[in-house]
Amino acid sequence: MDGDGDPAVDPERPDGFTLVLPLPYRVALVVVLGVWAWGLNLHYLHLIHIDVPALIRYPSRPSSTHPTHHLSTYRLATLLTIPLLFSLALFWLLTHGDAALVQQWSVLPNLYLLLLCLLFILPYHDLSKSGRARTVATLKRISLGGLAEAADGKFGDILMADALTSYAKVLGDLFVCLCMMLKAAHGSTGRPDRACGGWFMVPLIISIPSMIRLRQCLIEHLRIRRGNQAARREGLAVGKDGWGGQHLANALKYASAFPVIVLSALQRGYDPARIGMSETGLFRLWLLFVFINSFYSFYWDVAKDWDLHMFSSKSERDNPEYPWGLRRHRYFHTPEIYYGVIIVDLLLRCTWSFKLSPHLDHFNDLEGGIFLMEILEVFRRWLWIFFRVETEWVRNNRGPAPDDIMLGDYANKIDED
Repeated sequence: MDGDGDPAVDPERPDGFTLVLPLPYRVALVVVLGVWAWGLNLHYLHLIHIDVPALIRYPSRPSSTHPTHHLSTYRLATLLTIPLLFSLALFWLLTHGDAALVQQWSVLPNLYLLLLCLLFILPYHDLSKSGRARTVATLKRISLGGLAEAADGKFGDILMADALTSYAKVLGDLFVCLCMMLKAAHGSTGRPDRACGGWFMVPLIISIPSMIRLRQCLIEHLRIRRGNQAARREGLAVGKDGWGGQHLANALKYASAFPVIVLSALQRGYDPARIGMSETGLFRLWLLFVFINSFYSFYWDVAKDWDLHMFSSKSERDNPEYPWGLRRHRYFHTPEIYYGVIIVDLLLRCTWSFKLSPHLDHFNDLEGGIFLMEILEVFRRWLWIFFRVETEWVRNNRGPAPDDIMLGDYANKIDED
């Protein structure tokens, strides 16, 4: 097989991109880039006077001499980046793109993945110690779809769980790395074996972030119903969406990813006798669900997560008090920023839905393209966080959107009583 990664020549030899950047390094790079991206989120939002720590109920700095939250995040990102660059440089120096040496030196990326985990969870260094502890605690709580109460950082749980949906494919790749480490034949730096662990394991892992958000939406729905029932008993008014339908609609958005993932797995292991459908028909059905998931998610980003009026009634879209399709209160003062991000979000939503497909992964000459799409999804999530946090800040300081559900605090009070 030549260096272009043509699987017809040698199906076991790593493709050209994997020789330069094996799968463990790709996983590590996406994670480290995510930490840098979060630091940039915190930094810019701080500059425009949006207090992210207050929104996620994160303790404020005890004194002005302590580093800001974004500076602590930058320091952690730097701590993660330096050994990554050193490991990569040493790997390239030792392997020179030679397939045998790349597989022989798989210990280097494996050790860095281990170091990455340890730097996050070990309490033995003070760098961003409270932030790391908070991240680990949040991950533990949401790992089964748990959701804090509003006063305890519910918004932070939602941000974390939504971010995990953007890392769904990265989680799948991490499982593949671990599975390949246990296989003596080629190790974790060989050609990515995404059938490792059986045909169902990678699709199942890719589904986990959507499962987490789905359960969180159902929890919010039940809290809204419980809060409304208590309000009626007290003779108080209830919200416009008194039965919590908006949270069910949000749950449906996350559920729409499951058919994409399942149909993708069926295409990869296509068996006409078992499936009872032609390969063309199966692909068309998959494409239909890709379309539904992409555009439903895009609509929700714009109309619900960002409270923009692009899909609202004509009177709201054309309101002379603010630019077309936006809203009255905005912290990013140039309307073109909003329009540009909406367009980028639409394009990358469609791209990412295609990336959820495991059946594309067996085209190993696309490994570089797959990695690029994962990076683009981190970029899309980075943009999304700016506008989602801004929207939450506006809701808390300027009042909720007309159709927003704000009974969570009341429900919490009833629980406490």
